[in-house]
Amino acid sequence: MACKSLRQRQIVSGDGATAKSARSAFVRAASVSLCAAILAGCTALPRSGPDDRLIANSATARLADETGNAPTYEYAAVDITKQILPFLSVDRPSSIFSTFGGGRGPSPELLIGVGDIIQITVFESQGGGLFVPDDEGSARTGNFVTFPSQRVDRRGFITVPYAGQVRALGRSLPDIEADIVSRIIDKAIEPQVTISLVERNASNATVVGDVNSPQRLVITESGDRVLDLIARSGGIQFEDYETFVTLTRRGQSGTVYYPNLIGSTRENIFTAPGDTIYVNREQRRFSAFGASGLTGEFEFDRERLFLTEAVAKAGGLLDTRADPAQVLLYRRESKSALDRMGVDFSDFSHTHQTVPTIYRINFRKPDAYFVSSKFEMRDGDVIYVSNSDSVELVKFLDIISIVTSTTAGVTGDLNAIKQNVHALPQKVD
Repeated sequence: MACKSLRQRQIVSGDGATAKSARSAFVRAASVSLCAAILAGCTALPRSGPDDRLIANSATARLADETGNAPTYEYAAVDITKQILPFLSVDRPSSIFSTFGGGRGPSPELLIGVGDIIQITVFESQGGGLFVPDDEGSARTGNFVTFPSQRVDRRGFITVPYAGQVRALGRSLPDIEADIVSRIIDKAIEPQVTISLVERNASNATVVGDVNSPQRLVITESGDRVLDLIARSGGIQFEDYETFVTLTRRGQSGTVYYPNLIGSTRENIFTAPGDTIYVNREQRRFSAFGASGLTGEFEFDRERLFLTEAVAKAGGLLDTRADPAQVLLYRRESKSALDRMGVDFSDFSHTHQTVPTIYRINFRKPDAYFVSSKFEMRDGDVIYVSNSDSVELVKFLDIISIVTSTTAGVTGDLNAIKQNVHALPQKVD
C-alpha cells in the first residue's frame, strides 16, 4: 500500500521523468486501442466503395473458399474460380429463330396481296367454245385468250369474264386458277387457266435504322432472308459487334446480335410480306471505380470482352492503393447459372429470375489471370477494386495527425490570447 501511494505521489507531485513516462505509455496505449477499433470497423474512414469484409460477411448466399459470417443482405457472393466458368450465363439477346422459326428449308410461298398485278389466260381444247370462237379465217395462234392485266383491288378481288369476281387475296396462283376453272367448266370447252404475276406490290418488307439506305423492298419469288434485305439496303453503318437486328412480324418481335445473325444459318430466317427489320447500334459498356487506374464508364469496343481486358481498360490496379485479392464485379446473375454453381437460395425471399451477385477474383493467385481471361463481361457490369488495409491505416494516421496538430494549435492560440489580455492596460477606477 505504501509503495502504491509512493508511486501515486511521484506521478502527481511532479517527478518529471516518471510522469512523462506514464503519460507517454498512456498515449501509446490509447492510440493503439483507437487504431485497432477504427481499423476493425473501417467505416469511419473515407473510401470509394464498400469494405470487402462487409460484402463477404453480409451476403445471403456464398460460394467461397472459406466460410463467411451470417448474411443480412439478399445478394450472392461468388469467388471466380475455374470451376464456375462453365456455368456463367452469356449476355445475348433473344434469337429471332426462337420467335419465328423458319431458319431452314425452302423459302415460303408468296401469296397474292392487294396491289399485285396479274394477267389471266384461258385455254379451250377446240374452237367454237366460250372464249375461242370457231373462226377459220382468224389469225389466232392457238385456242386461248389473254385478258388485260388487272390489279387486285382493295377488297382482294379480281374480275374474270363469265366467272365474276374471284377472291385473290391471300391465295396462291394455282389456287386461283383452279377456282376460275370451276366457275367456267360448264360454259367453256375443257377450259384451262394460267395466271402470271406481272408486278408484285404487296410482298414488301421494310428495312430501317442504322443501314446505309433505309427503304421498302419487294421480296423476290426465290425468297429473301434477313441478311439479303440488309445487304440490299446498303449494309450496316457501324461495327458488327455493336449492332443488333430486330424483326417485327404481325405484332411479334425478336432481336438478334448481328455477329450471331452472320454466324448462325438458322438465325438468318426468310422474310415475309409486311416484315419490318430494324437495325440499331447499341454500344455495350461497363463501369469501374475504386482503386483502379481509371474510373468511369468504358465501352467494350469488341464482340467479346473478358475480365482481364476490362481491368486493363480501366487502367489496371493502383500499386499504392489496390488490394489485388479483392477485385469485385457486380451484376445480376440468372438463378439457373447460380444453381448450377451450387449456390443455395433457401434464404432468399424474392422469386425473381435474376439474383444480385458479387463476384470476387484474387489477383494475388498466380492462376487468377488465366481464370479471369475466360470470365466474359456483360453489358452493365460494374468492377470495384477495394483498397488495401495499409491504405486504411495511412488514412487513420493522417486523421490522427490532423487531430493532434489541431489540438496543439488550439493550445497555442489560448496561450496567445492570455498573453494579449495581460498586456492590456488596467482599467482605472
